[in-house]
Amino acid sequence: MTMDGDEPGIGPDGFVDAYEGRPPWEVGDPQPAVVALADAGRLQGSILDVGCGTGENALMLAERGYEVVGIDSAPNAIERARAKARERGVDVEFLTLDAYELASLDRSFDTVVDSALFHVLAHEDPDRYAASVRSAIRDGGRLFVLAFESGQEADGPSIPREAIQATFQDGWTVQSIETTTYETIDPDVYKRRALLATIEAT
Repeated sequence: MTMDGDEPGIGPDGFVDAYEGRPPWEVGDPQPAVVALADAGRLQGSILDVGCGTGENALMLAERGYEVVGIDSAPNAIERARAKARERGVDVEFLTLDAYELASLDRSFDTVVDSALFHVLAHEDPDRYAASVRSAIRDGGRLFVLAFESGQEADGPSIPREAIQATFQDGWTVQSIETTTYETIDPDVYKRRALLATIEAT
């Protein structure tokens, strides 16, 4: 099952190419929506950051005392994340790993954070992605999905909120889908309208 949205995903090679420079989603700080989740105490226990990029969200969470693992399929992004961790003296495990292969981690996390990955994979194989995340989260754990909402005059993949409801069914309960913003470095659409879904593993 694939999802309708504004544009298709960019594929794994596209991510590697993007990290040869500065992708528009790499703002140099953690995403405010993720910071707000931490501030509100909504993130619990061990955390897996799926599609962590160069690691700003993961590093922020680790600095707050969370046990964090960050994964990304782009090895050049992971290299930069590891360099940041060394420079800042922050303990985060960063791994080059495809988001479809989370079962290979052979562990379960209390919380999974997806900051702007699902809206790409929703155009490829969302059911496989949901099953992969489910393999890496404990029963009762929570997945937080931050995704660009469709219907905006901006480039890049995005999804309608129905895509979240349609994907996270078997083994999941969608508890809420809120409207928020996602910051980018694109001067034309600095803050994009986004969806923030709270999804419980059941």
